Amino acid sequence: MATNGVKQRFPSTSVKPKPLISVEGKINVKEEHPAGPVKHGTYSQALRMVLFVVYFVGSCLCIFVTQLLGAPLYFYNKDFFYAWMAITKQHFGLIIITMTQWWSPTVVRVSGDKTVRGQLRKTEDGRLESDFPERIIVIANHQIYADWLYMWWFAYTARMHGHIYIILKESIKYIPIIGQGMMFFSFVLLSRKWAKDKPRFQHRLQKLNSKHGGFMSGSHLLDPMWLLIFPEGTNLSKNGRAGSKKWAEKTGIPDLRHALLPRSTGLQFTLQEMRKTVDWVYDCTLAYEGVPPGQFGQDIFTLRGTYFEGRPPKSVNMHWRRFAMSSIPIDDIKEFEDWLLQRWIEKDEILDQFVKTGRFPADSGEGIIAHGGGLIGHGKINTEGAGHIETSVKASNPLEILQMFVPLVTLFLIVNVFRKLYLMLF
Repeated sequence: MATNGVKQRFPSTSVKPKPLISVEGKINVKEEHPAGPVKHGTYSQALRMVLFVVYFVGSCLCIFVTQLLGAPLYFYNKDFFYAWMAITKQHFGLIIITMTQWWSPTVVRVSGDKTVRGQLRKTEDGRLESDFPERIIVIANHQIYADWLYMWWFAYTARMHGHIYIILKESIKYIPIIGQGMMFFSFVLLSRKWAKDKPRFQHRLQKLNSKHGGFMSGSHLLDPMWLLIFPEGTNLSKNGRAGSKKWAEKTGIPDLRHALLPRSTGLQFTLQEMRKTVDWVYDCTLAYEGVPPGQFGQDIFTLRGTYFEGRPPKSVNMHWRRFAMSSIPIDDIKEFEDWLLQRWIEKDEILDQFVKTGRFPADSGEGIIAHGGGLIGHGKINTEGAGHIETSVKASNPLEILQMFVPLVTLFLIVNVFRKLYLMLF
């Protein structure tokens, strides 16, 4: 694979930071955590954990029951079935948003280059609104396990949280309720063995290409779809770093400093299958403030630390850009590998800027742009870049989460009516 003349660069070794993470992968208590000291004591953590589990598990049960209630629609009218599942997916999106809002308030800083000019804006009440198209493929680097959570929140800012599709490990389907719920969401579950995955993957992509009617369908009778892919295949970790280095040595290309080398097979196949119904590929570069050089966010921002100890990332940072499907050489393996590698080399430079300055680059220029057709609509307007938008993960309305209970409350009312009629008649 060609490197396009880009030389390999390594971080300076003149100053070696004291490791925050021990050899065993545990936090070194003698070093300060990037998010500061633990904010909640033992008993407070226990209470937060109990409330978290009750809220999350209870909400998931509620959604799963709602999915089961809608499952028979598949045999009656598939359009109604997919619309019903899209609504339950919205509900789950709201769960993880409120979960973060209440247990782990997090600052999110969003920026983009000129290709997304006019598609990002901050509302008067401080929320982010994104105007991305209703059918896109999203690619991103994989930093920590929670990446998908923040990407789901971003879909919410475009009112697309009911139409996001994520590629997950096949093993997740064995998790009770969660696994079955993800299958109802039509998420793509892969085993990471391409010979086995390819026919299953192709079948799922064909489903996403098929036309549907109904009130949840988008333009041209194609369902809205944000298909999220992490081309690196795994999150940035000690094992992932070693795997990327091994792949670099095998292929003769330079390894990256702040990201893992991407794998092209699955993404190229996806773009080939979706080229007739998707016009844009959106790229997101993710970074978490406070991760010391040479260490890994997944070891620092754990579930316990983030949600129970009160030590979330100082900020979650996103940098967006987009590429026209027509500009990507998806029919030539070698050219596509070079194209994807070049995008990740650029991403590595963006991440390097973040490491040095604490900020991603941000477009603040002015010019004519074409809106994506989301919240704001289609058409060309004269606008300027949004710069850095600082916001937080939260629902636009605190009562929005109550939508989740509407199907069950409705079912209860209907059952109660029939029960009373039965008692009156018999």
